[in-house]
Amino acid sequence: MSENGTKFGNIIQKAKDCKKPMRVAVAGADVENILKGVFDAQTDGFVEPILIGNYKRIHEMLEYTGLVDRDYDIQPVSDDTNVVQYAIEMIQHGAADCLMRGNTQTRDFLLPILNKTNHLMRKEESLLTHVVILDVPEFDKLLAISDVTLLVEPSIETRKHVIKNMVRALKICGIEQPNIALLSLVEKPSFHMKDTVEAQTIVMDHKDEPIADCNLVGPISYDLIVSKEAARLKGYDCPYCGEFDGIVVPNLMVGNLLVKVLMINAKAAGCGILMGANIPIAISGRSDAPDMAYLSLATCAGMFNK
Repeated sequence: MSENGTKFGNIIQKAKDCKKPMRVAVAGADVENILKGVFDAQTDGFVEPILIGNYKRIHEMLEYTGLVDRDYDIQPVSDDTNVVQYAIEMIQHGAADCLMRGNTQTRDFLLPILNKTNHLMRKEESLLTHVVILDVPEFDKLLAISDVTLLVEPSIETRKHVIKNMVRALKICGIEQPNIALLSLVEKPSFHMKDTVEAQTIVMDHKDEPIADCNLVGPISYDLIVSKEAARLKGYDCPYCGEFDGIVVPNLMVGNLLVKVLMINAKAAGCGILMGANIPIAISGRSDAPDMAYLSLATCAGMFNK
């Protein structure tokens, strides 16, 4: 682990304290940074790697990264095999515990998960969401952002499900009754900006019938979410400014861009998990730092051993 990600200390310790390591099926394991993160998690005792994919490419990558002599299980499959489906079937047959994205396109990774015949959705859920949890420098606490992969233009009802999944993810991280913000360009509803009106509607509905165990504010702009001083200067009266735990974005582009800017330019460390499934699912990008794979697995270990 690098110096970034120190706010994940409780999550990492919880993973290290797990009674048994989590068997992680890496779908398409011939990718450098994800392998490094997986084996860092193995070193800390909460992961057993199962590497699925082309044997030659995986072995070459293990040699390149200096990991070839470590303990692992390689599941060699042909290039025309769907490695994600293979990994899911291993989990369904009790041979693995957690699914992890490796060298696969996002769409190819998600399609088998969303396939109803695999029965991966929790019984009480009808929506899968991608939650990214970040340790952002200059921000005093972890910050969750969702959805940044699946939901292009989520409706009001869809965003309510995103809120539920985000609250569940934050509780896995030990955050009870989190403060959740509905991100918009401005904090005053305007009929010229549909998402601001929808955010106001969601908050009003939450007051009438709580969506989840959380404090919900919106519409609200990013500066007010992260800065008490910005709230003071703008005369915005909200006790949660600078204290928010999660941001629900209005659409996919906003969420994806926000996460990438914070990770690339602000040097945030983070993890990515899919919520709403009945198995732990870790998702990090092939260009992300190894820390993201490691932290994603640490969070999943908390789900697996709860």
